[in-house]
Amino acid sequence: MTTAATTQALARSPDRLADCYAFLMPDLPSPARTGGDPLRRAACLAELARWAEAFAPHDGVHATPIPKLRLIRASAPSALTHVMYEPAVCLLAQGRKQLQVGDGLVEYDPAHHVVAAHHIPVAGQIVEASPRRPYLCIWIDLDPALLASLLAERGTAKGERHRDGNVPRGIYAAYTGDQLLDAVLRLCRLLDTPQHIPHLAPLVHREIMYWLLAADDGWKLAQLVTPGTQSQRIGLAIDWLRRHYREPLDMDDVARAGHMSRSSLNAHFRAVTRMSPLQYQKQLRLLEARRLLVTQACSAEHAAREVGYQSASQFNREYTRAFGNSPLRDARLLRAA
Repeated sequence: MTTAATTQALARSPDRLADCYAFLMPDLPSPARTGGDPLRRAACLAELARWAEAFAPHDGVHATPIPKLRLIRASAPSALTHVMYEPAVCLLAQGRKQLQVGDGLVEYDPAHHVVAAHHIPVAGQIVEASPRRPYLCIWIDLDPALLASLLAERGTAKGERHRDGNVPRGIYAAYTGDQLLDAVLRLCRLLDTPQHIPHLAPLVHREIMYWLLAADDGWKLAQLVTPGTQSQRIGLAIDWLRRHYREPLDMDDVARAGHMSRSSLNAHFRAVTRMSPLQYQKQLRLLEARRLLVTQACSAEHAAREVGYQSASQFNREYTRAFGNSPLRDARLLRAA
């Protein structure tokens, strides 16, 4: 039997895996029954990759019958791509990715997931992928209302001691615990039984949100939905900027939206997003202009006006600096790709 076939057989039979572990290392307790077995973890990742490949048969982003679940596949490393990460948790069954967040770097792989607690502009790059072992990402939307409900039910998040005086980044990588991995795998298994999705998917999604809060770094996510924390206030400021990004930036308006002073806004906004409110607004404008140029094939001047630029030359300079090409050339390349 091949190694792959052995792994598949073990994945279908947890008891057999435990017996195999006991045979190989009889003097040690079996982590296969306690949730710490590396063989069981490898089998879970292998099965997760099979589900992802089955429901993401070609490169790209794939919606699924589960409303909060998307699958992403890539067969080769990618160039640096500017995107807006929405609140979500992303786990990799295969591959590796890097995110440039302001002046910081976030990396994740099959051992680590990434949590985007806010809407954060990033420059992402897939650094490990091939046709034989494609990059496979499981994207699960966060639900702030559900997180708040769970937090109220279970009390404070683990690591509450970190909540005072610390403002977590709006996007961070964390070790993927066995409980979280198992819940994500069970969510993906539901793709094979669509008749059960309406009844069971919300329950498994709730469990995934629970394990995120219960993790050692669950306090970071808990701050997002805890009224009065700096992270929650920055979230309000981010929401305001996303609604008003076309307008001239008034820092007093942004500070009022976040219920904080201007000095506090500047300090904590940078701590969460790794950029200033002005830089954040610029990223929003440029990403929306890029979308308009690609999807509507409009002129650069029209895109600039639509996103709030008063000067077409300033728009061209900032667009070229951000994306490496002039607006029209960049749009042509993206449409061709």
